[in-house]
Amino acid sequence: MDMTNSSPFAKAALLVIVLAGAWTLCRLLGCDEYVSGAGVAKLREAAADNRLAASLLYFGGTTLCCVFLALPGVTFAVAAGVIFGPAAGTLLCLAATTAGASLSFLAGRYFLRDAVKPMAERSARLKRLLFDEANKRSAVTLLMITRLLPIFPYNLQNFAYGVTDIGFWRYTVCTFVFMAPGVAFFTFGAAGAAAKFF
Repeated sequence: MDMTNSSPFAKAALLVIVLAGAWTLCRLLGCDEYVSGAGVAKLREAAADNRLAASLLYFGGTTLCCVFLALPGVTFAVAAGVIFGPAAGTLLCLAATTAGASLSFLAGRYFLRDAVKPMAERSARLKRLLFDEANKRSAVTLLMITRLLPIFPYNLQNFAYGVTDIGFWRYTVCTFVFMAPGVAFFTFGAAGAAAKFF
């Protein structure tokens, strides 16, 4: 289905339907069962028994959650650290969150751009910062700042950058590089806490 020429309302409605479906599926699968201490121990044991299946499940789940759920980015790093340990958890989380960020970027570009860009362009400051050709380099600087400082909501950034004029591959590579320190920090911290408490 070609959504590039659809109305902004139709695009937003489709996005809401997909998000509602993902939330419903998560509730039906009983994902909340794994939040307790016993659930964490079960997850770690299952991941140790079958690393490949657990890694693929984590990668797919995290990627989809980045697109469809408004979870803080630190959630994925903590989960990876607790389940997979510091080194493997960092690499897996970084790969999955970059994939999720890239898919969210594409969703922002193809579902939200027509609705959001005209509103953002009404502000001269936002227009100059995000859309002017002269500021292509500053888009990378802005991406670096927002990725390195965890005060900016991860999921919102992913969709918001899709509205800008930054290229997909530049966004993806820069996201991977600039998220690495934060992902490592939280994953190593969560792995240390899990070793102490679980």
